[in-house]
Amino acid sequence: MTAAVSNHTVSDTSVMEIRDLGLTFHLQRTIADVLARRKGRAVRALNGISLDLREGETLGVVGESGCGKSTLARCIVRLYEPQSGEIRYRGRDIFTDLRRSDREFNRLVQMMFQDPYSSLNPRMTCGQILSEALSVHKMRPPAEVPGRVAELLDLVRLPQDAAQKLPHQFSGGQRQRIAIARALAVEPDVLIADELVSALDVSVQAQVVNLLLELQERLGLTILFVAHDLRLVRHVSHRVAVIYLGRIVEIGDSETLFANPAHPYSQALLSAAPSLDPDDKGQAVHLQGELPSPLNIPPGCPFHVRCPYAAEICKRDVPVLRPVGYAGEVACHLAEEINRNG
Repeated sequence: MTAAVSNHTVSDTSVMEIRDLGLTFHLQRTIADVLARRKGRAVRALNGISLDLREGETLGVVGESGCGKSTLARCIVRLYEPQSGEIRYRGRDIFTDLRRSDREFNRLVQMMFQDPYSSLNPRMTCGQILSEALSVHKMRPPAEVPGRVAELLDLVRLPQDAAQKLPHQFSGGQRQRIAIARALAVEPDVLIADELVSALDVSVQAQVVNLLLELQERLGLTILFVAHDLRLVRHVSHRVAVIYLGRIVEIGDSETLFANPAHPYSQALLSAAPSLDPDDKGQAVHLQGELPSPLNIPPGCPFHVRCPYAAEICKRDVPVLRPVGYAGEVACHLAEEINRNG
């Protein structure tokens, strides 16, 4: 992977503040539930997530499938509304204060999805897709729209004749460039990239990610980068948040966290990732068991059923994020002891 984190200046100013976010999906009762007189089941997708997204940064969000990464991303763009907690964009609650200016928030915070083909209208040409975004948000007078479409194609390095082609005529990497161009058409402040390149070949991943980082530096974008590829996240992110069963278990500076993870889950995730270092002899910390179901999250620290260091306090009390011996925070009762002995 040749991508590298952008040199764009990161401010200490928070663009977005997420506090104690909770979201539960209630499932319809099955026949078995009715016969057994059981209540309907509930998926606890987010369980008290708190983080800040700083101006100009790329914040990577990692974790196993089903841990809540994409659910968090969808809450930020208001595809889901959480039952508890709040998300504030530049000081204003996105579910209450910004109700009357929905379109403005939707313009400023743009989401890009994993599958660019399903998110692009197959009946519209690339030019029509970009023109629609410009027209809906009134970004340009009608006479200036064709010229702006041409600028956007140049911005994402697509040829001008791409404007006349339909999505199925492009490769996966080119379709993601169109998705990026569509997001940039409305001149956003924040980009939410949900598994943006996971469906692409590795060589194409690097091209798309490098383009995104160049655009970030050029346009001053703030990016939330959701991915399961840890090597990719390390190269593109200023900070990284590790999520487990709807909770952040560790957050900190990217290089420091990857070099010295403090939470046992972070340690296991990182050691299990493929290494390009020929001197790495594969001393992986293996995770025990499977990821518990969000229908039945273990009490106390949700990770205790898989943690080799778990103690009684872990089975009883939910740990909170707290500073540890580096520039980050970890939700682990035994973090100092584990890392001192490790």
